[in-house]
Amino acid sequence: MSLKVNRRKFLKMLGWGGAGTALAGCDMPTTVTLEEGKEEVVSYLMPEEYVIPGIGVWYASTCTACEAGCGLHGRVREGRVLKVEGNPSSPINNGNTCLMGQAAVQGHYNPDRVTSPMMRKGGSLQNVSWEEALAELNKRIGADSGLKADKFGYVTGTISGHQSVLVDELMEQVASKNHFVHETVNTTVWNAVARDMLGDETPKYNMAKAGVILSFGADFMGTWGSPVHNMGEYAKFRKREIRGVLVQVEPKMTLTGGSADLWVAAAPGTEGALALGIANFIIDRGWNTVDVPAEVRSSLKQYSLEAVEKLTGVPATKIKRIASLLSERGPSLVLAGASTTNIENGYDSAASVMLLNLIMGNVGETIEASYKFPEKSLRPKQGNTKDLLLLAKALRDKKLDVLVTYNVNPVFTAPDALQIREGLAGVGFKVAITSFPDETSLLADLILPANSGMEEWGTHVPAYQPEDSLLSFQQPLMEVIHKESKAFGDIMLSMLKMRSSDFNKFADYYGYLQTAMMNMPGEGTAEERWNSMLQTGLLKASGSQTALTPRLVDIKYDVEKGSDDYPMHLLPSPRLGMWDGRHANIPWLQEAPDQIAKVVWGSWAEMHPKKAAELGVKNGDYVKITSASGSIETQVYLHKGMHPDAIAVPLGQGHEEYGRYAKDRGVNPMKILDPLMEKRTGELASFATRVKVTNAHKFNLLIKMGGSESQAGRKLVRTISSDVLRRTEGEV
Repeated sequence: MSLKVNRRKFLKMLGWGGAGTALAGCDMPTTVTLEEGKEEVVSYLMPEEYVIPGIGVWYASTCTACEAGCGLHGRVREGRVLKVEGNPSSPINNGNTCLMGQAAVQGHYNPDRVTSPMMRKGGSLQNVSWEEALAELNKRIGADSGLKADKFGYVTGTISGHQSVLVDELMEQVASKNHFVHETVNTTVWNAVARDMLGDETPKYNMAKAGVILSFGADFMGTWGSPVHNMGEYAKFRKREIRGVLVQVEPKMTLTGGSADLWVAAAPGTEGALALGIANFIIDRGWNTVDVPAEVRSSLKQYSLEAVEKLTGVPATKIKRIASLLSERGPSLVLAGASTTNIENGYDSAASVMLLNLIMGNVGETIEASYKFPEKSLRPKQGNTKDLLLLAKALRDKKLDVLVTYNVNPVFTAPDALQIREGLAGVGFKVAITSFPDETSLLADLILPANSGMEEWGTHVPAYQPEDSLLSFQQPLMEVIHKESKAFGDIMLSMLKMRSSDFNKFADYYGYLQTAMMNMPGEGTAEERWNSMLQTGLLKASGSQTALTPRLVDIKYDVEKGSDDYPMHLLPSPRLGMWDGRHANIPWLQEAPDQIAKVVWGSWAEMHPKKAAELGVKNGDYVKITSASGSIETQVYLHKGMHPDAIAVPLGQGHEEYGRYAKDRGVNPMKILDPLMEKRTGELASFATRVKVTNAHKFNLLIKMGGSESQAGRKLVRTISSDVLRRTEGEV
């Protein structure tokens, strides 16, 4: 077929409008011939010659359980995917997977998936054909719909690759800028600090080079950054000739904190003060390896050992010990996570932590320049909570007539105080592209069933690139289970065709993606490049390297004042497995015990035994947790890995919908958060809510793996002297 659009426009449609255009222009074909959608169905009584009954065949793809972009190998036998493992060729995960990646198979076969389009008729959702669904959608967003630009909104999670290109094209066709990219679990504030103080929001953190890692709440083995990659780097860090030492500062012990050599329970919201106290002590001793301006030295004087001990509750001896480790065991690496950054002064708190990297000379050593994927249109749009607040405002102000959501659930992840559910009632037409009937999609006027990540094509550019620029390729591991579900790319193409005839050249997303990838720059023929991506699941490109430029920022750190009415800090804790609640409908992950509490199939609140004794509660007792925005009741798990002034409720449970495995199970701590904002970035300050905790005078058996956590004097675990312990740390 002959193209009726110019080459520049055509390349832009394919996501190669920048660097790729210049490289590919010499041999770009002026016509494209495809046979999209054409297939031959063959019975497994007469299988392909490479299919041996009972023997699995492995195919390369990309994991979509979170935003890290890990490479996968899926084992397929008799046309069904049975198991996944990590792709050893991927520098993101180097052949490893986490429990969420392993459990994705069960999400794929989940019996509660949406299996056909549904439209609201007479107040209830009813099954309809795709023809009827798309006809109604065309009436609402088509070229003749009369839709005004500022009245159209789109909500996604983190999105990249050619899926992002198609969303951008649709937003351009509608002339709308209302693309809200939302992720509850994110590193947005830390990234903003890295951008301002290093010149790169996602530099490479080289743990393997570090002699000591000081982490202020960064659960890098659980939910921070790229967890599977971080676990591999942590293993190298531990296997150094002189074993690396991990110090974790946080009010609630995380998975990473449970592996630390020294775990420090700082008062919630004071981590920044502790970082400045450590910096002041280092500079006072002359241990800094980089010169520090006189005005910075002067401003740090207020963070003396005595003042910081009073603010944080961390003994001066521990502050000295941490500072000594940074000096003696360098090079060091200092990181900040949710408990440090997701507060009202989170930016200044994170900047205080980054200051330690600057004065210890870590930039260029353990913090290195990263690579950016050469084509900007394919780079990721990273989700945050600022866009959740912006969405809530747009809904509250009734600015949207049409809203599309794609596999995102803001009704569940948003605090009730934002009134997302009430705001959606004021939107004229709501479309949910989803695989599951969750709280948000069931409020929609039109539900379009999406394929699982194991049934569709796609490309993904991970935000964190530990090596040269990488694009992860996603291909179906098997035919679709439900005939009426469609790939997200195919749904997007259908929507684009309602606005522009330019996309009529592509019969389906497979054809679009194949055209895009075969016309990219690279060695060999187009067919060879395509086949290589199918086999390896990867495209490695020569991306531009961002030079790091260390610089100081103005830090205005103040410890937030307490409240007599709400004396405790609520910590809505993300964890590997449930994540933000998106995996609560997978029974394998419900059954997987929490890495610290060992609780399964429910919710709990972690509390220090000292605070529990004051309330008169024990394991299994219920407590009522009340904020200015609402209350929840859940069971208590007593744990010394908590600061006495904090109570932690893990994220993931508390769904009102979302299928049989998730519905009506546990509580959702996000619901009672106060709608507080981080002052500099506009992020939701999700760790800033204060609460009061009272005894609910109820009890039930706390369902958890394992038995007693006490040795009862039996000495089942041997103890060793401090001298022996120091030798294992490489100090002697």
